[in-house]
Amino acid sequence: MQHSPPSPIPKPGLSGLRENFAADLKSGFLVFLIALPLCLAISLACGYPAIAGVFTAIIGGVLAPWLSNSELTIKGPAAGLIVIVLGTVNEFAEIYGQERAYQLALGVGVAAGVLQILFALFRTGILGDFFPTSAVHGMLAAIGVIIISKQVPICLGLPNKGEPLELLAKIPEELIHMNPDIAVIGGLSLLILFGLPLIKNKYVRMVPAQLIVILVAIPLGMYFDLDHEHTYSMIGHEFKLGPQFLVNVPNSLFGAITGPDFAGLATVTGWKWVMMFALIGTLESMLSAKAIDSLDPWRRKTNLDRDNLAVGIGNTIAAFIGGLPMISEIVRSKANIDNGARTRFANMFHGLFLLLFVALVPQLLHRIPLAALGAMLVYTGFRLASPREFVNVYKIGREQLIIFVSTLVAVLATDLLIGIAIGIAVKFAIHMINGVPLRSLFWPYLEIEETDGEIVHIRAREAAIFSNWIPFKRQIENAGLLQGKSVALDLSEARVVDHSVMEKLHELQEEFHQQQLRLEITGLESHRAVSGHPMSARHRRLVPIRRITVIAPLSLDGRLQEEFIKLGATGYTATACMGAGRRGLEKDPTASEPQIRIEVLALPDVADTMLAYLHREIVPLFPVTACIETVEVLKPDEFSAVLK
Repeated sequence: MQHSPPSPIPKPGLSGLRENFAADLKSGFLVFLIALPLCLAISLACGYPAIAGVFTAIIGGVLAPWLSNSELTIKGPAAGLIVIVLGTVNEFAEIYGQERAYQLALGVGVAAGVLQILFALFRTGILGDFFPTSAVHGMLAAIGVIIISKQVPICLGLPNKGEPLELLAKIPEELIHMNPDIAVIGGLSLLILFGLPLIKNKYVRMVPAQLIVILVAIPLGMYFDLDHEHTYSMIGHEFKLGPQFLVNVPNSLFGAITGPDFAGLATVTGWKWVMMFALIGTLESMLSAKAIDSLDPWRRKTNLDRDNLAVGIGNTIAAFIGGLPMISEIVRSKANIDNGARTRFANMFHGLFLLLFVALVPQLLHRIPLAALGAMLVYTGFRLASPREFVNVYKIGREQLIIFVSTLVAVLATDLLIGIAIGIAVKFAIHMINGVPLRSLFWPYLEIEETDGEIVHIRAREAAIFSNWIPFKRQIENAGLLQGKSVALDLSEARVVDHSVMEKLHELQEEFHQQQLRLEITGLESHRAVSGHPMSARHRRLVPIRRITVIAPLSLDGRLQEEFIKLGATGYTATACMGAGRRGLEKDPTASEPQIRIEVLALPDVADTMLAYLHREIVPLFPVTACIETVEVLKPDEFSAVLK
């Protein structure tokens, strides 16, 4: 269903800034309240100074609106990149020492930003369509698990050294040895974050949960006197408290600026992380931008290459002054839409509010307990890897769940690049099992019939899958959108139409609609959906069904046909013939009498009902032969309707 926009599309550029100033200013301020603690939390989780994430959000907010046409995305650091950035810092720390690791990671950030600029200039945004949806979601879920494993100890006032699976296994032990005062702050923060969304009151839900966490955690930190080193006793155990449990920030914003060290780029390790920064960051940013486009009330479309250029330039500048990598961040972008933003300048206002806050009152940041920031990341990690995500993937189909779980486990066992490569390999293996020919793994077979009319007819053969979607889409766009024509796409001869293509065809239909054109998809009725989900994969496969063959005296022709239809047959074949049964041949070997041969294809339960009728009412009275066999048909749906 297409929804009409709530009002005329907001004007772009400076005229849009003037026209929507109040709405964008309000949304920018509310997003700033969410962004500030999240930027601090993500920075610390990455092994960077707390202020680094704020630098990134300021640059993303002030710079991106002038470079990108993405109207409602918020640029800044994202939890999805924590694993990569922390991995970079830890590996450089092992080689060069902890003192240089941060600046070496900044050098990687500069190189990755330049690489992202090249991605944009060479218009590689379309490559984001290559990655299968379930593998990407599996990667994000694994990131969520890693974040949870790393931040639960922080919420409990304990160190978080170790691998993710090791840390998860230690959670029961950590609960026993937790620092009670710190755990109170972390526990209350988690209670607020998980509990507030359950409250339906619209006025309560207008207040960001992260802001409430800060307003509760800071007074608790003051009550526990975290500003001063001291100890306290509880249940026979002594626990330490002090400034190490608070955010550590410099008194001057300019004093926090740190330059990059490029020595790491002379190593294979450095370039491994450059590729991880650039590829995963670009992929996440494009996915977020596309998701926000789908939520935009005016259905405005982001130019992904232009957005990647803005992100690449922003990342290069941010890394030069000590900032984290940025992407189009989906959580803050969704909040931006919910708060009534209308143009890209809401992102600019959010960046300006951050700049004013850290420039004028940086000392307030030192009052924030680390346990509260850790709780925010635990909540973020849970949303990435929530049980609901597993259920949603399963609803799309068991194959998608296999890909999702394979990617998740592989990322946890190896790293992000190897993990998502394994997820893609599993997807390829499933397609091969389902009969996708090797020749169509990377190239679609489309027959395009252009006429003088307004509709182009395209017939797809072999397969429509994630790995051949890019050339598949280009041919549809070249024949339709670029020519100003609607397209009728026939998928009846495609052996497999996978979940990723089903989703992308739906997105492409929206693009056609925005151009006042139509993309009509036909032929899927000859496929079997792997689940009831509208975006589930489709397989063109012969489906088992029953065939009943009855040979009876010609006088029973009308009676049998009428009764079979009443019992649920959707069609039949009746052929007059000559023949004789065993008893007739025993009397006269040359006997031959008029017969009727009736064949019915029916679903198993309907076939059983017909056989029961024959046994009960026909066989005892007439010389009838009946047999049943299992056959395979192309369109099983044609046999499911009962004619009355």
